[in-house]
Amino acid sequence: MKYDYLVVGSGLYGAVFAREAADRGKKVLVIDKRPNVAGNIYTEKVEGIHVHKYGAHIFHTNDTKVWKYITRFAEFNRFTNSPVANYRGELYSLPFNMYTFNKMWGVVTPTEAAAKIEAQKKEACITEPKNLEEQAISLVGRDIFEKLIKGYTEKQWGRDCKELPAFIIKRLPVRLTFDNNYFNALYQGIPIGGYTRLVEHLLEGMEVHLNTDYLEQKEELDRLAETVVYTGPIDAYFGYSLGALEYRSVRFETEVLDIPNFQGNAAVNYTDRETPWTRIIEHKWFEFGKDEQGQELPKTVISREYSSEWKPGDEPYYPVNDEKNGALYAEYKKLADAEQNVIFGGRLAEYRYYDMDAVIASALQKSEEVL
Repeated sequence: MKYDYLVVGSGLYGAVFAREAADRGKKVLVIDKRPNVAGNIYTEKVEGIHVHKYGAHIFHTNDTKVWKYITRFAEFNRFTNSPVANYRGELYSLPFNMYTFNKMWGVVTPTEAAAKIEAQKKEACITEPKNLEEQAISLVGRDIFEKLIKGYTEKQWGRDCKELPAFIIKRLPVRLTFDNNYFNALYQGIPIGGYTRLVEHLLEGMEVHLNTDYLEQKEELDRLAETVVYTGPIDAYFGYSLGALEYRSVRFETEVLDIPNFQGNAAVNYTDRETPWTRIIEHKWFEFGKDEQGQELPKTVISREYSSEWKPGDEPYYPVNDEKNGALYAEYKKLADAEQNVIFGGRLAEYRYYDMDAVIASALQKSEEVL
């Protein structure tokens, strides 16, 4: 055995675990099948702009321990996520707040907004929501559901809102204030210099092999270390022996535009059903339109996001957490629990959606348990 730990995947979970192991004197090898570190939070520099290649990532947390940990490796700016919804040319503030309600109904006070929502909830006669559509109407009324939730959600998940479970939207932010900070977290921002630099700092001094597909060389690679930390898809690890778990994938169309400003905001969601993309990201606004020297950037980079059903070969993004997939994951989890000297961690190995702070917390907790 040459290494104490072989870490499969250089995303946040793998990088944090590897850092903790190395800091405790363990010999670590990190491998990744991609040509770069950082997994889905990888950012690449284009025209002086840090482009979020695999979709926008905004760090936010209320966990002081996690914030103190991650800011050891990067300084964060003060970016606040305030998306805009575009419904057939009508622009609305997200999350749902007094700006949204004023534009939708002309109401001015929180009392008027609450009364309007309550009236639409009563009209719908929903007591116990059975699906996403009923849950959304019971939270914000039919008008907002029809314009700002229905089309976007059905594009995102490829299913009618009546077929989606209610829990997907239970945490929907609804505010009777003019606060349009989407996350409303104690700590929030984007790492200055991009996420790739952050992960490079986490992995500093470690041996990292890129363009290395673990599953293609599993036997040979397993012999290199006492313990494997696996952060890839759990069903792929077991050769899809019980069947494939379902995901939603995302396709990106990225363009460099010879103008300084395309949409004036980092994220604009297109909430009608007819527009094929779910949102457009304008990457420069994550860093206020300036380069690292504080200079205005003359060009801009945009990415249109198209949601799609996952198929082998696609990048898996969002687990389809319905009853069928939950049951299948439970069977794979039994197989994983029986594996000796393998740690399964991260969103793909645990078949769940993780915010970045939860990924870090999970990796720190696991390292405390085993190191």
